[in-house]
Amino acid sequence: MPGTDAREAARTVIGELPDLPHLPELPDRGAGADIIGRTAALLVDLAVELVPSGYRVTARAGRDHRRGVDLLRADLDAFEEAMDSAGVRPDVIKLQAAGPWTLAAEVELHSGHKVLTDHGALREFAASLAEGLRVHASEVHRRLGVRTVVQLDEPGLPAVLAGSVPTPSGYGTVAAVPENAAGELLRSVLEALPTPRIVHCCAPRPPLALLREAGADALAVDAALLVGAPRATIDALGEAWDSGISVLLGLIPAIEPAAAPNLAGLARPALDLVHRLGFDRSLLAQRCVPTPSCGLVGATPEWAHRALSLARELGQAFVDPPESWSS
Repeated sequence: MPGTDAREAARTVIGELPDLPHLPELPDRGAGADIIGRTAALLVDLAVELVPSGYRVTARAGRDHRRGVDLLRADLDAFEEAMDSAGVRPDVIKLQAAGPWTLAAEVELHSGHKVLTDHGALREFAASLAEGLRVHASEVHRRLGVRTVVQLDEPGLPAVLAGSVPTPSGYGTVAAVPENAAGELLRSVLEALPTPRIVHCCAPRPPLALLREAGADALAVDAALLVGAPRATIDALGEAWDSGISVLLGLIPAIEPAAAPNLAGLARPALDLVHRLGFDRSLLAQRCVPTPSCGLVGATPEWAHRALSLARELGQAFVDPPESWSS
């Protein structure tokens, strides 16, 4: 979400998404509030610090790490306050964090190389993340008295698989990780989480088959990335739907478009997708959750509010489609 006011963000999310609110992230607050710093704050027995090149492993939690922990705690306080003020008690709350591969591709070891390059460190980070997420989900459940689902954000995974993560010099790249190894590590984290477990990838060529085979119960992807995607990617999405998996499909622009959108236009990529895959449109009501295309941090507060409202309205339209959609 845009801005720096955790209470306002929580009120917006709870007001617009009463059935499936999420704990907002506010990266505009700087170090510790971004996806990597926020996720690192959840790690158990591991700590990071901020250096000019990014986040680096450190021997003990310092100012940067503690700031991430404090911001996360304050965000949960703000969310609980907003929920109580609104008198809303949802059945479930969604939490988000970077997945193990995105985290390992961003955080450096003392040597300056990425965690990704050290198999021992990689396994240690994955185990620490799994335990940290398990504790975080349990704490939210205990404090708020509602079920939690966790979404792992893996925008860095396609680069890891393609071998395009740069080395410290910038002149080379880290060797590609085989898909079976990538799936095994991801599975080790997912198995520690409450179900259903969501994996989100907003990078081109999202490895949907790998995510499903690793144990994701739901996939989250930007619909625009599926336009012109290889047939294998589209088939993987169809196989996921056919197996009963739900898809959080990014259909609402993350930045306000020049022309005001309407529900029919927003729904069109989803309708075309199910038609292309040979499914009935009723599938969208059963196993498709409309979402913004990606994070809303670059949006105005007004558009962020409207985007969440449109996501809810579009979901309702999938359940009860207008007559005009039958044509």
